[in-house]
Amino acid sequence: MITRILVASFIICLMAASAFADGLLIGYRPDSITIVRPGPAPAAEALPVKYHRVQVDIDNGVATTSVDEVFRNDSDYDLEGVYIFPVPETASISGFSLYVDGKKAEAELLDAVKAREVYEDTVRKMRDPGLLEYAGRNMFRVRIYPIPKHGERRIELSYQQALTYDAGLYRYVYPLNTEKFSPKPLEEVSIAVKVKSNVPIKNIYSPSHSIDTKLEEYNAVCGYEAKGVKPDKDFILYYTVSEKAMGLNLLTYRKAGEDGYFMLLLAPGRIGSKAAAKDIVFVLDTSGSMEGEKIRQAKDALKFCVNSLGKDDRFNIVTFATSAVQFKNSLVKADPETIKEAIGFIDSIDANGGTDIHAALLGALKMFSGDPRPRMLAFLTDGEATVGITDMKEIVKDVNNANTAGCRLFVFGLGSDVNTHLLDRLADDQHGTSEYVLPGENIEVKVSSFYRKVSEPILADIRLDYGKIKVKEVYPINLPDIFKGSQMILLGRYEGEGTSAVTLTGHVERKEQTFVYEGKFPDTARDHDFIPRLWATRKIGYLAGEIRLKGETKELVDEIVRLSKTYSIMTAYTSYLVLDNDKGFHKGFAESALSSQVVQEGAMFKMSMARAVGADAVNNAVNLGAMKDTAVEKSPVFDTIKQIGDKTFYLQEGRWVDGDYKEGMKTVDMPYMSAEYLRLLASSPAIGKYLALGRSVTVVFDNMCYKVTATSV
Repeated sequence: MITRILVASFIICLMAASAFADGLLIGYRPDSITIVRPGPAPAAEALPVKYHRVQVDIDNGVATTSVDEVFRNDSDYDLEGVYIFPVPETASISGFSLYVDGKKAEAELLDAVKAREVYEDTVRKMRDPGLLEYAGRNMFRVRIYPIPKHGERRIELSYQQALTYDAGLYRYVYPLNTEKFSPKPLEEVSIAVKVKSNVPIKNIYSPSHSIDTKLEEYNAVCGYEAKGVKPDKDFILYYTVSEKAMGLNLLTYRKAGEDGYFMLLLAPGRIGSKAAAKDIVFVLDTSGSMEGEKIRQAKDALKFCVNSLGKDDRFNIVTFATSAVQFKNSLVKADPETIKEAIGFIDSIDANGGTDIHAALLGALKMFSGDPRPRMLAFLTDGEATVGITDMKEIVKDVNNANTAGCRLFVFGLGSDVNTHLLDRLADDQHGTSEYVLPGENIEVKVSSFYRKVSEPILADIRLDYGKIKVKEVYPINLPDIFKGSQMILLGRYEGEGTSAVTLTGHVERKEQTFVYEGKFPDTARDHDFIPRLWATRKIGYLAGEIRLKGETKELVDEIVRLSKTYSIMTAYTSYLVLDNDKGFHKGFAESALSSQVVQEGAMFKMSMARAVGADAVNNAVNLGAMKDTAVEKSPVFDTIKQIGDKTFYLQEGRWVDGDYKEGMKTVDMPYMSAEYLRLLASSPAIGKYLALGRSVTVVFDNMCYKVTATSV
């Protein structure tokens, strides 16, 4: 197959030698970019990336980004190429290193006008619209020759930029999306971020990538790392700063004439002189099925939790099998003598007998009072109820009636023999969470990790009031308590517009406190286009959870299908529904589900929705829990669907069609790469990310519909 060297974006992406349908090879000459007909030399092979590492240091809103990457040329001949990096508007290059035969390579920074000329020229010759996404930006260009056969080229670059700041919120973007051009997956990609601030840091959050974070008062670190991937979206990071005791930041997205979407980031600072003292009861299943490694790990986890109690905490332990056994008759203070005694009690635990969940939970709940302090019950079990009252509905009803103190119930299901419907329902009703320790996972690690997160409550019994703004469909529905080092992310819809007081109320050290913030709910806001899809994902998770626990209704099913279509969120459940009822779906959307794998997965999923026990039931519980808590935008699962910002495109007979397109809509036709096409791109660079889909695209933009038609070379 004839191949080409693609013009690359600087970040990781050297566009080299990927398949090109019309047989052209994009080469490089020192004076210009030219089209070179391939000669008798063997076809070039794609240059794989050995590694791509990014270090970001942000100091009081000024970011220094350092890029280090190595490319391999595994072919039997030298290659030449051009390296292009779309530079952020406010950035300045502060360092560059690429040496060829002992000489530093030539590099230049092009302004937006010159960059557009290069892009247009390059795209004309490549016949690849992908680079159009970066039209309108400044550009850094590097000329590279040779890239030696069976050799490597290492490139290092650094640049600085002042981050955008708005009401305590900083935003950083790294153009990782250029990697979609890479002909092969990257062997390694990593982004490490360090943040320093003279003002306390409250939140650090990425809507684009799953990151590990560590947050201290004036410093934060986070990172993303993956192997064998082809990144297809930019890395986006938000962090917030505030002198206030409780940090609250509001992000909004809204199209004119429609209800808006909002994301609320909430994180504690220093509230009160210390973490709130808590009441906690640990309830441990010691039935015969726990024998062996399970009970050993569970006992070690319980010891860790007890040893980590604060001196003002109160606690108790309940073990249950055929009957329940209590460490003490009531909650006791976590003084050294009592903790030592509790460790001895844990050491004496054996696994045998049946499983009386009902008696164990009701006995534990009786220990809590209405004292205004955080109240928690941690419940670990590996099986179904087999002794005493075993009916799920009766257990749920009795637990609801017994929990008069408003205790949060945190559930751990161990293995695949647990009743996931019961555990999820108990956790949901008691405003807690359910987690599952899958076979082969370490119970001690998972439970101790949970306890570290909830060991220091900051604010309990939270309530939010949005003033004159009407909000609706806010997820999570039940607001959790806030713990030290944690952050809470709420997603919802809003009506009305303007500035309104957002009032947060909760208990701090057993006393009610109120925090008031100014929230801006605009009538139009287009910066944070990831919010609608995150909101829809959470809503689907809750709706699917309702179906799973309470049974299927037409209204719930129809709403899941509507959300799935509108926001391009596919699950096995919704894929199956497409086959049953694809009315109103775009052709490409429906056909994309018509594969034997999807049919099989969808049918299996629908059948497994009713199952409460077994590996499928546990996987369903884990997946639905992830949807309810999602804070990172996921890409569509089908190649025939693309999500770009707030738009969904469907592939129909070789054309990408905007989901906002309606039959009969007045349309402007234009050939791909025509003068009219390039004028549109120059006057409205923001449309570039949609035109980058391909040569045949229908897009609705600024109340106009544009139909781009592919042309021959």
